[in-house]
Amino acid sequence: MRRIADAAEEFLAHRRVAVTGVSRNPGDHAANGVYRRFRERGYEVFAVNPNATEVEGDPAFPDLASIPGGVQAVVIGTAPAHARSTVDECLRLGIDHVWFHRGPGGGSLDVDAARHGRARGLSVIDGGCPCMFGATADVGHRVMRPILQLTGNVPRRIPEASGDLS
Repeated sequence: MRRIADAAEEFLAHRRVAVTGVSRNPGDHAANGVYRRFRERGYEVFAVNPNATEVEGDPAFPDLASIPGGVQAVVIGTAPAHARSTVDECLRLGIDHVWFHRGPGGGSLDVDAARHGRARGLSVIDGGCPCMFGATADVGHRVMRPILQLTGNVPRRIPEASGDLS
């Protein structure tokens, strides 16, 4: 097990990041907030939405494989039902860092998809929000982090990638 802060630091060290579930109608959609934050903080960030060609004024891609030059890490911001297919695509493409976004509600976390990825060697953060850590953090998210750790929506520690397929 390792501290989530350490896993977040490793994740955020990657500068080419995709965010799945970025909506054409942003409103207060969590994936859009994460996408904007990465963009504002100088990351090369890519929106993934199979139903859009543009979001937030930027090109959108139907899947991870369509992103020119690929990415190093993925924030899953879709409904949990889509998480497993994203994890499988990460495995196929050699993307080894995945973050399941989770705020106060259920978020994007699919526990089975997280276990599946971790068992195949992915570094998986299964809860919380990148905006709670490091260069992408803001005061509001930093305040929410310990509160959501009490509820379990932000884990304090996460298992290491195992590569154990048994």
